[in-house]
Amino acid sequence: MPRDFASESLSHDPIHGYIPFIARSSLPEGEAAEQDVIDHPWVQRMRQIHQLQTAWWVFPSAEHTRFQHILGAMHLASVAIDHWYDSLVDSCRNVPSRAYVESLLRMAALLHDVGHGPFGHFFDEHFLQQFDITHEDIGGVIIEQELGDLLRRIRRNPTGRLQPLEELDPLQISWLIRRPRKNAEAEEGHPDWLRKLRSLFSGIYTVDNMDFVLRDAYMSGYNTKAFDLNRILHYTFFTPAGLTIHARGLPTLINFIETRANLFRTIYFHRTVRAVDLALEELFPETMPYLFQGNPLEDLDNYRKLTESSFLVDVMRWADSSEPALKDLGQRWRQILARQVQWKMACERTLNFHSGTAERTTIFSEPDLVVRRVRERLPAEVREIPLNIDVARHYHRPSGRLPAGGQNFLLDPAVGTPQELSDDELFRALPISFCVFRIYSKDHRHDASLNSALNAVLGEATDAKTNM
Repeated sequence: MPRDFASESLSHDPIHGYIPFIARSSLPEGEAAEQDVIDHPWVQRMRQIHQLQTAWWVFPSAEHTRFQHILGAMHLASVAIDHWYDSLVDSCRNVPSRAYVESLLRMAALLHDVGHGPFGHFFDEHFLQQFDITHEDIGGVIIEQELGDLLRRIRRNPTGRLQPLEELDPLQISWLIRRPRKNAEAEEGHPDWLRKLRSLFSGIYTVDNMDFVLRDAYMSGYNTKAFDLNRILHYTFFTPAGLTIHARGLPTLINFIETRANLFRTIYFHRTVRAVDLALEELFPETMPYLFQGNPLEDLDNYRKLTESSFLVDVMRWADSSEPALKDLGQRWRQILARQVQWKMACERTLNFHSGTAERTTIFSEPDLVVRRVRERLPAEVREIPLNIDVARHYHRPSGRLPAGGQNFLLDPAVGTPQELSDDELFRALPISFCVFRIYSKDHRHDASLNSALNAVLGEATDAKTNM
């Protein structure tokens, strides 16, 4: 069918060019537009949460927000399904219309981050974890309860219209954005085509991570074209096994994985970024009772108002409080906002691991033990100086079979049938993970002593392992 330019609007994006979406004008009464979802307060809230958690304090151009990222992910969902829909139909029974599948994926991509709190994943680890929930759990509830009626009234996307009896199911969108669970029973009850589509959100390469690698690399100044997106899309398709990449596309996929790992090393795990994180860890337990108490799932109205913008304005004002405890807390926050971070990196070591057990058998699996042994080898006059440790881990690839719905497959014509990607020899040449271990102190006066002590500890650990 011809494009309906009357109902279409464009957003210009530095990564993908023009991003089309359905505007609210010229639609029949009762029909919702994609713009209605984009402009909803829950989605607009993403403008007030940075994409890069705390790295924007270190990389001045990386001020982009979750909002730009989710628009990009929405667009990538359309680009991907343009390449992959026909193979999905060939691989599954009873696949809905292309317009339904595309709209479903577009909305899932647009809403996959909607449950995030201030500072993104940091908020999951240092606040949501106490309630045994993640931003994905909150996002699922928002999709089902807050946005469900709106989503059910979407009837079209920029390339097509849903069939007369088709209606977007918020439960399917909510399920797509959650990571697969290892409990197989929790994943049952969904059609095969939907389980296969989950690979676009939980897999080795997804509409989420392909966008953020391109976007973060560009916005931070790391690389203006981080990897060859078009080649990955071209050589990917669905088979009865799942989302599959042809062997000709594997080197490009490996380049994507390596680029993503380098972003972690140089941007997300930058020494100053992690120093900011250490400072936030110290302040967060004292801060959150003033800003938000309890499980966000039990108070969604107030959670919607909790953003990085509101958070940072509030803590900045506390320095002028007449309450001593709040004033002290505010002054410490003001130091962070002025980038006067107390912790300075003294020494670091990076290790790559090629087997699932390798990291657990190194001394870095017990960071407190490392620091204790380092202290023992310091000169007596500096043995009790304040130290802080940071262990940053990134996983290049899965070390074993992923839960159903998150698997990726490789088609090598020499073999003839799709094999799990983790079994491929070239893919296994990649490390499973890497670990950056750092020791921080309050200044740089004792860096040489700390480096010497760490070298001594690591040398003893290597000798002990060799002599076992």
